[in-house]
Amino acid sequence: MIQALPVLRLLKLHFPGAEIYWWIDSALAPLLEDDPDLAGIILFHRKRWKSPLHWSEVVRSVRATRAHRFDLVIDLQSLFRSAVFAWFARGKKLAGLDDGREGANGFYDLAVPRKNYLTHAVDWYLAVLAALNIPVHKNFTWLPENKKISDAVKQKWPALKPKAEDSKLIFLQPGARWENKRWPAEHFAALVRALENNFPSARFVVVGGGDDGPLGEKISAAAPDKVMNLCGRTSLPEMVELLRLADLLVTNDTGPMHVAAALGKPVVALFGPTEARRTGPYGQLENVLRIPLPCAPCMSPTCNFSKPQECLRALPPEMVFNKVRTIFA
Repeated sequence: MIQALPVLRLLKLHFPGAEIYWWIDSALAPLLEDDPDLAGIILFHRKRWKSPLHWSEVVRSVRATRAHRFDLVIDLQSLFRSAVFAWFARGKKLAGLDDGREGANGFYDLAVPRKNYLTHAVDWYLAVLAALNIPVHKNFTWLPENKKISDAVKQKWPALKPKAEDSKLIFLQPGARWENKRWPAEHFAALVRALENNFPSARFVVVGGGDDGPLGEKISAAAPDKVMNLCGRTSLPEMVELLRLADLLVTNDTGPMHVAAALGKPVVALFGPTEARRTGPYGQLENVLRIPLPCAPCMSPTCNFSKPQECLRALPPEMVFNKVRTIFA
């Protein structure tokens, strides 16, 4: 969703009078609430609608969507379910990605291919606009500040307000949806100790979901007076505004990485099984760290290497520390 936001920004700039709606999983909807470029949100209750008991809600949602009489519908997910819903919307024109994963492209009036295998997702999404003769440029704010949430965050966690000029606020993201995308928590802890020794005024914030709490505790133990463990304690909008305060984020391949990149914050991204050139921190691929292994990137959520998760376990904290030091130099 974060990587697709430039499409929204450029659509609104090109068609300032347009009413734009976003069909989105209800779990992610808070990220788009109060967005200045949206007229509304159409919720997709993915978990709830799996049950036939709630299929009548799906029908009502489709009817409500059709009532908007959209001139243009764009599907940037290119899954069967997104393509079907987009087709049911009955817009005058339906455009999407020529992905072919689930046959979604068969529903589109305009299917835009990926330039090549390594084309970044953001560039592929923007290619849809180019195919629609909508100008593509970078004169937009990717993630505008939500002043209400920003002020609330600063009141909720006053310790995170800027201090001395040389004080660094470093965020750490140890979680990831795939187990084999996670740099070990003990490596994060070692990184904290090294950074604390070299940047005495540095402060650290660990972010993540509730399931990442134990990882945050391990990292916090490395410097209890310097590390704030916020895993499971923030909403999605709060997470965005917290990252707006960061001087740097050290992260696995996961959502907050894209948020930090969209905010223009320096990102050190740790990659193992996935391909950074396709989905890494946009505009900061030079800050991606990985070690060469014959199996990486395998693009698989399951590790089958003889040394499980070696692609990240073998990435030494010293290498990450040196990259952070270079960014701060």
